[in-house]
Amino acid sequence: MEETREAVKQEKTLEEAFRELDALSGRLEERGVSLEESFQIYKQGMDLLKYCSEKIDTVEKKMLQIDENGEISEF
Repeated sequence: MEETREAVKQEKTLEEAFRELDALSGRLEERGVSLEESFQIYKQGMDLLKYCSEKIDTVEKKMLQIDENGEISEF
């Protein structure tokens, strides 16, 4: 499972992360996936969702600009 965390920590685009999430959800739908493997896939998905959320938050913060009066505005 450490490998999974390291893979998520590597810089990737949101598109790449979403593709990985899509692939993970497909694996969960496959027959023959053990319960233990399902939990591992779920954990990978949750790690990716957290990564995506943090990446989106970062972009949103960059989209705000502080003017000379100290007021925050979007650009």
